[in-house]
Amino acid sequence: MSTRLELDPHLFGDGQPCFGCAPDHPTGFRLRFAREDADEGSVTTSFTPSSAHQGPPGLMHGGLVMTLADELGAWTLVGLLGKFGFTAQLNAKLRKPVRIGVAVAGSGRILKPSARVVTVQVSLEQAGQRVLDADIGFVLVDEKGAERVLGAPVPEAWKQFCR
Repeated sequence: MSTRLELDPHLFGDGQPCFGCAPDHPTGFRLRFAREDADEGSVTTSFTPSSAHQGPPGLMHGGLVMTLADELGAWTLVGLLGKFGFTAQLNAKLRKPVRIGVAVAGSGRILKPSARVVTVQVSLEQAGQRVLDADIGFVLVDEKGAERVLGAPVPEAWKQFCR
């Protein structure tokens, strides 16, 4: 039997600026995620692209498709490992165009765990067909490493997710 746990969209604090997941971002995706505990565990999301996400007529912009995959990968780390990572590598294949106005279902799972670099496997489907497969490498950093990347102190709400 599978269990589903909705992940708190406010984990990174109120007013956080993330384009992908911030609940209050004025133009962002405002994605929500859930941990699915079947098999080895996965994190899922869904998103319906609108005309605001368009590249070619009727299709979601390819860079925004990658943004969706990257955000799902990052939340897979949060949901399954309780860690945050910075994207270091993204290897993806767009298998089919992503259509505007049609829901996209995404799933992420840990492919290669490690103490410093974790590879997450992400897949996106639309209308029952696979539209993207990606392997995304995330670097896990401690608080000082996160501060070097950010160029500023780590927000208090983020500290629990540092390596």
